[in-house]
Amino acid sequence: MLTELWIHNFAIIDELHLTLKPGLIVFTGETGAGKSIIVDAIELLLGGRAESAVIRTSAEVATVEGAFQLPTELRAEVQLILEPEGLWEEDGTLTLGREVRREGRNIARVNGRVVNLGVLREIGQYLVDVHGQSEHLSLLRVREHLGLLDRFAGVETERDALAADVLALRAVRDELQRLRDGERDAARRADMLTFQINEIGAAKLKPGEDEALLEERTRLANAEQLAALADAAILALDEGSQERVAATDLVGEAERALSALARIDATRNTARDSLHGAAEQLAELSRELRAYRESVEFNPRRLEQVEERLELIANLKRKYGESILAIGEYAGKAQREMEGITHADERMTELAAQEKQRLRSVGSLGAALSEKRRAAGAELARGIEAELGDLRMAGAQFAVDLQWKDDPLGAYVGERRVAYEAAGLDRVEFLVAPNPGEGLKPLVKVASGGETSRLMLALKSVLARADRTPTLIFDEIDQGIGGRVGAVVGRKLWNLTPPHQVLCVTHLPQLAGFGDQHLRVEKRSQGERTVTEVRALSAKERVAELAAMLGTLSERTKESAEEILELVAKEKIARETG
Repeated sequence: MLTELWIHNFAIIDELHLTLKPGLIVFTGETGAGKSIIVDAIELLLGGRAESAVIRTSAEVATVEGAFQLPTELRAEVQLILEPEGLWEEDGTLTLGREVRREGRNIARVNGRVVNLGVLREIGQYLVDVHGQSEHLSLLRVREHLGLLDRFAGVETERDALAADVLALRAVRDELQRLRDGERDAARRADMLTFQINEIGAAKLKPGEDEALLEERTRLANAEQLAALADAAILALDEGSQERVAATDLVGEAERALSALARIDATRNTARDSLHGAAEQLAELSRELRAYRESVEFNPRRLEQVEERLELIANLKRKYGESILAIGEYAGKAQREMEGITHADERMTELAAQEKQRLRSVGSLGAALSEKRRAAGAELARGIEAELGDLRMAGAQFAVDLQWKDDPLGAYVGERRVAYEAAGLDRVEFLVAPNPGEGLKPLVKVASGGETSRLMLALKSVLARADRTPTLIFDEIDQGIGGRVGAVVGRKLWNLTPPHQVLCVTHLPQLAGFGDQHLRVEKRSQGERTVTEVRALSAKERVAELAAMLGTLSERTKESAEEILELVAKEKIARETG
């Protein structure tokens, strides 16, 4: 519900902060005091159209902010919207904000963070319905009618089962369509896949082969230089020349001298052993170099073979992947696709049978669901017509129109093919004839004003258990009705609480008497400016306000006001104790 509301520089409202309670909240005050302006501000908060004309004269920015407490049954749905944006609060609190600037820019906020206006509107539809002088009417959105009827009928389980069948049917159709689309070029695709599989298979690639070939190519291309360098190393290390003694010979001389030295001075044994190890390492190195030198050969033919193999691997990499491993994975994928093409006809036959079976299942479930909707629609119509009779609209008619649309590709209901959606076969719309003798017509075409507001109240009264919107606002729902019916309207509004919080702008004391919280809206002059103020009335002030609404303030009107409040109090106690 809406717990707090802040309005700043909006129309004739300078600064306003309201703390709102559960139950029925009534706003009263003289015409033009600004009651409907508060409703307009809430509509702006919910994502309504923003115009710079709403900004208070001499101000540059108008702001509206509202704090909400989400009921448990709505938290999961709102969480799905807010959590991906990082806006979800686990305690179920929610703050919406709207800022309108004179240069035309407007900003929407959720929990203090700027969001797209579409997000604000989507959330707003869950929180508040404004009825009366507004376009934000959930009951006037035809797409909402089916959901309201289903919640009234209590057929959520049947609807979920049907939606699951429709989802499965769509999966079958999607796969079947992909196979049919692919069938046209299947032969060409099969030829290409065969070529690719054969090309990769003929190469007989081995993991790491390219790296080994690159190393071999380097050796073959530099064979002469490698041989010369190895010979030079062997010469210096082991063979020597007339000008230069070999390293192994010099180390041998040093080893013999150090051995003799160690026999005299035992402290040099470690040095002798170290030199001996070095001599053995040099000998081993010399043997390795000789073996390496023998392996080095200048082989132009082998170099050509290696170059050709590397070029083949490079060509396959350009076509199928950046590595030998990737080329192998591509070949496996191509093989699986080839097998799929080979068995496509069998799969299409199987899917076609599944499609027909699913279409019959959807049709059967849809027809059964439609029967329950028709029965619930008749019950709903009777209840609303009774409510309209209480509201001085006797003779008004209400009906729920359910239509099926033929579709050659639709679900089977017997031999008939009917269009379907996840919600079923039905196109649902609420129809109404406000006056006797008039034909039923779509609810969206009913004239605005008190007639529409009373119709909304009748619908809300009957649909209360189906409507999960926590806050309902009725702007001047009493337009065109008298005091006796005003008490009936007040009772019906109060009976909507709980589970709803109801805000009502009214001129009727009989209706205002049912308020659990009574707020008076006043307009006064402040210097050369006009400002709107709102204050909660005490019990004594409330008697005076209702008396003034009954006519001239007098002892007689005060007594009448007290009588209204006493009767309401008794009725409320009776409901609480009954």
